[in-house]
Amino acid sequence: AFFWLVSLLLSSLIWFIAVKASDPRDEPLQRGLLIFGVVFSVLLQEVFRFLYYKLLRKAIEGLVALSEDGCSPISIQQMAYVAGVGFGLMSGAFSMINLLADALGPGTVGIHGDSQLYFLTSAFMTMVLIFLHTFWGILFFHGCEHRRWWEIAAVVVMHLAVSGSTFCNPLYVGSLVPSYLLMAIAAVWAYLLSGGSAQNVRRFLLCKS
Repeated sequence: AFFWLVSLLLSSLIWFIAVKASDPRDEPLQRGLLIFGVVFSVLLQEVFRFLYYKLLRKAIEGLVALSEDGCSPISIQQMAYVAGVGFGLMSGAFSMINLLADALGPGTVGIHGDSQLYFLTSAFMTMVLIFLHTFWGILFFHGCEHRRWWEIAAVVVMHLAVSGSTFCNPLYVGSLVPSYLLMAIAAVWAYLLSGGSAQNVRRFLLCKS
């Protein structure tokens, strides 16, 4: 969560400087800056995810050196899961803070003919981002651990696609549907990389050990 906050701080500083240095009346420029801000923020988050992986790898090496049996008490898969959850929960918390700030008013949602589902769809978008960050953490760490750089690239592309889909709003179908499809793909992929199988799912559904 701390690493995600640092990436947010740096991207916010760049965004603040860019907006202050530009003409607020130039709408095409402001939209271009918004797109730049989203892309820069996504890339910076993934850079900090990689830095966090390197830090955890050093921590595991230290734990192995201190342990009596030469084994780490926690696996890289467990760390990947926890790191993804931390990124996701902090991302979701900031999203909800912004929503609650907007909910204070003034005004009424949909009063000018816009969709009245703004808060509902935003909640669903926050939820999918929390899950995605969890799955992305597993995929990203697995790619770093096994030097499968295409897995890391896939995480970055999916992150950019989900963030970019929000530009379809207020056509919420254009952002929610692709995001949930990518979440399903990332969930299955992360499950398989973690050692899961169709047989395990069948045993779980049938309550068999």
